Amino acid sequence: MSITTNYGQRMAEIAEKVEHGERLSLEEGVYLYESDDLLAIGQMANKVNLRKNGKKVYFVDNMSLYFTNVCEEHCAFCHFRRDEGQEGAYTLTPEQMFEYIDQHIHPGLREFHITGGHNPNVPFQYYVDSIRALKERYPNVTIKAHTAAEIEFFSRLSGLSYKEVLQTLIDAGLDTMPGGGAEILSERYRKKMHLVDKASTEQWLEVHRTAHQLGMKTHATMLFGSIETYEERIRHLIYLRELQDETGGFMVFIPNAVQPASVSAGLKKRVSAYDNLKTIAISRLMLDNIQHVKAYFINLGTQLTQLAFTFGASDAHGTIIQERISHSAGALSPEGMTRDELVWLIKGAGRIPVERDTFYNEIKVYN
Repeated sequence: MSITTNYGQRMAEIAEKVEHGERLSLEEGVYLYESDDLLAIGQMANKVNLRKNGKKVYFVDNMSLYFTNVCEEHCAFCHFRRDEGQEGAYTLTPEQMFEYIDQHIHPGLREFHITGGHNPNVPFQYYVDSIRALKERYPNVTIKAHTAAEIEFFSRLSGLSYKEVLQTLIDAGLDTMPGGGAEILSERYRKKMHLVDKASTEQWLEVHRTAHQLGMKTHATMLFGSIETYEERIRHLIYLRELQDETGGFMVFIPNAVQPASVSAGLKKRVSAYDNLKTIAISRLMLDNIQHVKAYFINLGTQLTQLAFTFGASDAHGTIIQERISHSAGALSPEGMTRDELVWLIKGAGRIPVERDTFYNEIKVYN
């Protein structure tokens, strides 16, 4: 049976391009979002992923850390932030963070994943000293810290350039950056979502460009499911693809659905499973030059994460221990998983679990 018979003419043309490894256009990406043929999109994404990664699905033994939830920003989707002095606000010293880590750390932990508020009540040196203290106490744990939006904030706070901020943090022990702060790379979106004081599209891209020029490999995200258009989602992916063409510095792309304001929020307040799977698949198809697409179980839940591995995803994130940002906004998933649970999750989807380090070096393959 021909591709045209299976898919219809327009989808068949896209399938032919995918088959031959040709790059998809903005218009083709939007068409895929507008199509209701989820299985055809998923099949194409699965083919691309198997070509890139085989049946391997990666995960890392990591721990999420949050030094402060005090933040000058007022992003419309965030329920994690607090004002200085507000009930529940905190800014931890390194010693307080050590106490938390020592209660939860276990042999084999490989990564600290650190994000937090843009706290203007402490100097840039506070963030530098915190990284340095962590690296000195836990020298064998990779430090993944501070989004591009945080780096832009540090630049304003300190008066240093992006390069100077990043180099100072690297010298203190920073190994890589998470991909947050991108949300949707559209100025219309950023204005509507009260992100006008947060890093702009160009600033976010420039921070990652600078990090890549300094030799750092980084992560990229997209926060979808609110007011953005399909075209804005695809343009976001194309911005990342173009920067990857230039630098080759992105290791993985993580599409994250916006979470509702509370755990009790109803179905209509949540991004659908259909949109989640379609976005993962389209991301895999559009980002032909980024090796991995992540199925973030914190946002997807465990069973949808398993399905995502046949819709183009090749990474299941990590153990996390205790995630707070998505759960403060109503995520229903576990706050973390054990290594054994992640192995079971991946094997249950018919895939091969691979424990990795932050940089996708394989530690153990669970055949």
